[in-house]
Amino acid sequence: MSVSKRFTKDHRVTVTFNIKKEAAQGASKIELLCEHNGWQAVAMKQQKNGTFKGSISVPEGEKAAYQYRFKYTFADNSVKYDNDWDAERYIANPFGGENSVFSAVRE
Repeated sequence: MSVSKRFTKDHRVTVTFNIKKEAAQGASKIELLCEHNGWQAVAMKQQKNGTFKGSISVPEGEKAAYQYRFKYTFADNSVKYDNDWDAERYIANPFGGENSVFSAVRE
């Protein structure tokens, strides 16, 4: 998995999430859950090579960090939550696990 950020002139940050084929574990559908929009699912697009890609846009510097986690939906309708293997860092969540975090500020 990987996360890339692009800072725009209108003070927004476009965050692009790439999930490698191996990390997708055969999923036919992957959705991104993110704090920035109240944890509402954002569909990620499957690429021809089996990877998944999706982007969100957040205001630059409004919050020092946002939480995100992935919801994998498999063909048998099972659900799996997973963190980004390459996240900037992790923070504890109220369910006894951790969430991946990315910053929306220039470093």
